[in-house]
Amino acid sequence: MPWVFVAIWSTGFVVARLAMPHVPPLSFLSWRYALSVLAFALWMRVAGVAWPLGVRQWAHLGVSGVLMHAGYLGGVWAAVRAGAPAGTVALIVGLQPLLTALWESQRGRHAVAPLQWVGLLLGLAGLVLVVWPKMGAGEVTPANLGLTLLALGAITSGTLYQKRFVQPLDVRAGNAVQLAAALLVTLPFAALETAPMVWHPDVLIALAWSVLGLSLGGSSLLMMLIQRGAATRVTSLLYLVPPCTAVMAWWLFDERLGLLALAGMGLCAAGVVLVRRGDVR
Repeated sequence: MPWVFVAIWSTGFVVARLAMPHVPPLSFLSWRYALSVLAFALWMRVAGVAWPLGVRQWAHLGVSGVLMHAGYLGGVWAAVRAGAPAGTVALIVGLQPLLTALWESQRGRHAVAPLQWVGLLLGLAGLVLVVWPKMGAGEVTPANLGLTLLALGAITSGTLYQKRFVQPLDVRAGNAVQLAAALLVTLPFAALETAPMVWHPDVLIALAWSVLGLSLGGSSLLMMLIQRGAATRVTSLLYLVPPCTAVMAWWLFDERLGLLALAGMGLCAAGVVLVRRGDVR
């Protein structure tokens, strides 16, 4: 299951590359959230899945949904749209596993074993090697850097919040509530965008996969992994996303894949293996 999650989650940047030239980011994400909520609701109806019980559970799901969907995705897409190089965004957001481990270690809820720290640092080194050639000459401004840091803070805090406060539940019901909360927060900002939605075939493909693959598949797997494992082990998988994305970009868009990136992929994989083998006490 973890490796399926990595493969699906890695398609996020491919989807962005397809859709970004034709759509404003928050408008696209609003459509994604709305259609995903509808798809989850239909799936729940067919499978006989009940909605979460209790105001507190709904509130916790809403907070985690705003952070992990509206904050993270909105920050990443808006940063790239504002001119930040995609490689820079991927590198900064890729700090999440290390931040998660530092937080858990400081709070004392989970002991991060020495072997896991080695794995986290190896994964970070590998991430730098993979992303460095893709940093590009794009200009990093205070605005797009701020959006990128917002995305990093949102996905990190959202993962930790969900692990602590959201009670185990059916992932379809949990995701439906989370995405509905993300939609409510994103819509007012999307209304401020002036660029039109151009319904290019690439946009339709990107939207369909965003709903069926990333939301119904990837988000469900992420929630399931968070419910079943320590946050450090789960977030360490995100080190594998940029390498996997690089392979997809090489295959789909003929992007260059050099020896430096291949070495980085090996380090990322080794780092994740060490984190997942390390004992969390």
